[in-house]
Amino acid sequence: MNDKQHTIKAPVTVSGIGLHTGVSANMTFCPAPVNHGYKFQRVDMPGQPIVDADVDNVVDLSRGTTIEQNGARVNTVEHTLAALVGLQLDNVLIQLDGPEPPIMDGSSFEFIQAIQAVGLEEQNALRNYFEIPEEIRFVDNARAVEIAALPLNDYRLTVMVDYNSPVLGSQHASLTDITQFTSEISSSRTFCFLHELEALYKSNLIKGGDLSNAIVVVDRVVSDEELSELATMLGKPKVAVKKEGILNNVDLRYKNEPARHKLLDMVGDLALVGRPLKGQILAARPGHAANVAFAKKIKKKMMEANTSSVPTYDPGREPVMDINQISQTLPHRYPFLLIDKIIHLDANTVASIKNVTINEPFFPGHFPGNPVMPGVLQIEAMAQTGGILVLNTVPDPENYWTYFLGIENCRFRKRVTPGDTIIFRCQLLSPIKRGIAKMKGQAFVNGKVVMEAEMSAAIVRKDA
Repeated sequence: MNDKQHTIKAPVTVSGIGLHTGVSANMTFCPAPVNHGYKFQRVDMPGQPIVDADVDNVVDLSRGTTIEQNGARVNTVEHTLAALVGLQLDNVLIQLDGPEPPIMDGSSFEFIQAIQAVGLEEQNALRNYFEIPEEIRFVDNARAVEIAALPLNDYRLTVMVDYNSPVLGSQHASLTDITQFTSEISSSRTFCFLHELEALYKSNLIKGGDLSNAIVVVDRVVSDEELSELATMLGKPKVAVKKEGILNNVDLRYKNEPARHKLLDMVGDLALVGRPLKGQILAARPGHAANVAFAKKIKKKMMEANTSSVPTYDPGREPVMDINQISQTLPHRYPFLLIDKIIHLDANTVASIKNVTINEPFFPGHFPGNPVMPGVLQIEAMAQTGGILVLNTVPDPENYWTYFLGIENCRFRKRVTPGDTIIFRCQLLSPIKRGIAKMKGQAFVNGKVVMEAEMSAAIVRKDA
């Protein structure tokens, strides 16, 4: 697995029809900076709103995984995200001029081909893996679904599916090395059963599907009259059932292609936790609803780990952002720029460093002979740290202001004096909505909390 973050070398566009909306769309994969993560951008909408690929933004699971944020919705994101995870990409802006990515051939393979054509680019930052710390389990007894994540210094997935179908039987698929995703998993196509097909069309849930991008499994005897009706519904001259039980002369690429596609879906859905994973994933009868519920459990564990642990600071390691990069993002200047480095940054958490010296301009007056860093300036430094986090959610942070809205549950635990190195950590308490961010902040000195608070802030365009 890669140690460094990666993006793509140049923009690349794919075009086609959305499976569930039937709307034609162009989707462009664009390079993105370090710690950007995966973000969709609806360029066909006013203001070109951003939709973070975040499990907290999932709003619909009726057939695929749909996310929504800032008044914009993106349907069926799982195949797109699976391609990015399979290529070990970390930072990509996905521009879309319609409501749904193109279905292409029903798999992730054509996305991967397009990205590989322009190439990948290593970035000067380490990947921010979340390593599964202990067993995480999800069970849905009603649907006989069970998913577990176990600690492992790698990323491996095993999926079992069993639909009580005489055609499919019980199938397994495994991915033991993420570098095998392209060759072993990415070309596995989406599928449904014949008895589901008519209901899906009547529910307007499969408008863009045809028999070249979706496998239809026929698990019962079908009359010639029914085949004729199916041909009319699908806009085909005729359809037929192969001896393998697949509709309309489509050959399976793998005997266990449905199981492999379920693994592909799981890779895409688990990308919504926001960080690359290390762990062993075992899943029985997974689906989008179960995958997303499981991803939420992983994210909850991830957030708990972030909150309970003291951020690690290695002065010898290159920071995520140095003071010059911070100055390009924040408008603050001397004597009110109060953080020196950003040492961690992801979609939900940021950590910064403030080296406190006797040369700070406030020490001569606070207090003579007993220098103590004012609590209000500790709060300001923590707010600036949080500002980096919220400005990281927009593609052009230089065009935005962040304004403090409120502070709650503020506590000062210990004095901060010259010679101390403060580590500030801010973590989003909920997704940013309508430009409002709420986060929890903590300040550490020598491994102990010296100050903590909950803060809210607004992010506003400078030209608003």
